[in-house]
Amino acid sequence: MGVMQGLFAMLFGGERNLIAETAGIFRENPEASAEREALRTAAALGQFAAEFALPRQGPFDRFVDGVNRLPRPALAFGTLGLFVSAMVDPEWFAARMVGLAQVPDPLWWLLGAIVSFYFGARYQAKGHAFHRSLWLATGGSALMKERNAALTDWLREGENTNRREGVSP
Repeated sequence: MGVMQGLFAMLFGGERNLIAETAGIFRENPEASAEREALRTAAALGQFAAEFALPRQGPFDRFVDGVNRLPRPALAFGTLGLFVSAMVDPEWFAARMVGLAQVPDPLWWLLGAIVSFYFGARYQAKGHAFHRSLWLATGGSALMKERNAALTDWLREGENTNRREGVSP
């Protein structure tokens, strides 16, 4: 038994696996490759998270946000101004309304679409930014688990199945 053990120790290297070490020269170790890929992905995600964590708004961004806040008050005050002008000088107001009556319907539809898309896009962008700030403020997962009961049930069901089958999480 000692001779065979010595021969195998010489061929395969005592406590080492000489075949696996030799194959590692010619073929990449998939476990080490997966670990390097996971570390690279985690580093990239960490970099992206740090880059987009706090919105950095420069003077131009603040200026554009200020300009974007003007249309709604302008529309509201403009409408009130029309009422005032109708009471102050009805003839002047009537002449302007005759001009507006000459505008073709498709042009009114186009104006309505432009205004609707402008306010709709702004509403969506601001709402998304608000929900993102809530998500970041609560640490992300807490908000999601509260809102998605189906996901919580599904995760709980998976944990129970793993416990019954003896699989560790």
